[in-house]
Amino acid sequence: MDFPTPQPPANPPTTILLDKYELGRLLGSGSFAKVHVARSIETNQLVAIKTIDKKRTAKAGMEPRIIREIEAMRRLHHHPNILKIHEVMATKTKIYLVMELAAGGEIFTKILRSGRLQEPEARCYFQQLASALTFCHREGISHRDVKPENLLLDKEGNLKVSDFGLSALPENRTSNGMLHTACGTPAYTAPEVIAQRDYDGVKADSWSCGVLLFFLLAGYTPFDDSHFVIMYRKMQGRDYKFPRWFSKQARFIIYRLLDPNPATRMSIEDVSETKWFKKGLEVSEFGSSVLDSDERLGRMRSDTITAFDLISLSSAWDLSGLFERRERKRTRFTARVSVEGVVEKVKTVGEKLGFRVDEKSEARVVGLSKGRMMVMVEAVELVEGLVVAEMKVVEGVEEEEDESYWSEIVVELEEIVFAWHNEATLQ
Repeated sequence: MDFPTPQPPANPPTTILLDKYELGRLLGSGSFAKVHVARSIETNQLVAIKTIDKKRTAKAGMEPRIIREIEAMRRLHHHPNILKIHEVMATKTKIYLVMELAAGGEIFTKILRSGRLQEPEARCYFQQLASALTFCHREGISHRDVKPENLLLDKEGNLKVSDFGLSALPENRTSNGMLHTACGTPAYTAPEVIAQRDYDGVKADSWSCGVLLFFLLAGYTPFDDSHFVIMYRKMQGRDYKFPRWFSKQARFIIYRLLDPNPATRMSIEDVSETKWFKKGLEVSEFGSSVLDSDERLGRMRSDTITAFDLISLSSAWDLSGLFERRERKRTRFTARVSVEGVVEKVKTVGEKLGFRVDEKSEARVVGLSKGRMMVMVEAVELVEGLVVAEMKVVEGVEEEEDESYWSEIVVELEEIVFAWHNEATLQ
């Protein structure tokens, strides 16, 4: 009896995007987008493509953030340590951001694997970061979310600054040149930003760089953000300890960067003039970029990129959610009402939306539960006249029903919210 010859399994069908790119493996996904490795059919170049769902972003009011991300990357396109955006494409339902592929992954992952970096390696990355941020600042752009998750590495190990979704463009400043929108990741955010004061975005980036340098050398941050108010007080009081292996020069720079007074805080350009920073610095490789090549890079930068005509360019978006870990939702907001006012509002919202309301004995904590989901809200006075509240899911799963419950609470609380913090979680 003859048996049919076994056939090799068929290759899975490839996805061709707009006749230009062949999509490969998934790199990451979030509530609004997916990121794939892709190959250009024309050039064979490997890129990363973020596919953004228009309907979901519109529903959450996130379109302005998308636009700001694109505009900032367009203006900073030619710096070697800033992730490049090659092209933007759009259909009726999707936006596609075609970007440089950072094959080396996040510095955050590198630290998780190694524990911490030796000082020469940390300094090398810090030199490249300073180069990129100096260029940003001279272009009038503040990053406002400098953290290891937003620092990527290419296949040669060169640093690439990414995620300009929270960046501030020159047109976002007030008449006195200051910024007023509180944003960023709490452990890396300057105290004047947390306190809701007008602030200098350049000096806020300097603070974040101080936290980052500490993290690179220690493997952990100087301030624990598990309790928001305590963290803020420690920032204000410079309440942190250096590990014994930090050099005196590194301690000096970090101490000056983590100055709670932005007026006396060391700038990134000032850091680039220190002996510690210049040690091992090859002028041909980094030095010209940090100290004197911004004008040259500015001349290289094109004022227009035709692919960007697909989208009207103006405001902002936070892309950190694209790579978020699958954690339960959590966010913070500030309110210019009393702690009691926040508690009463949360209780009213819960009753209105059909949640079971459970006020804890502390009188500043409220639990809201419905179905399999439970949300906890805790309010604490940060400074006189300003309350910070943390809202988090303590029970529940990532399902559409729970997404709807979370969104309903967020919408109803808008009446008392002065500003949301860590907005990537409002998804």
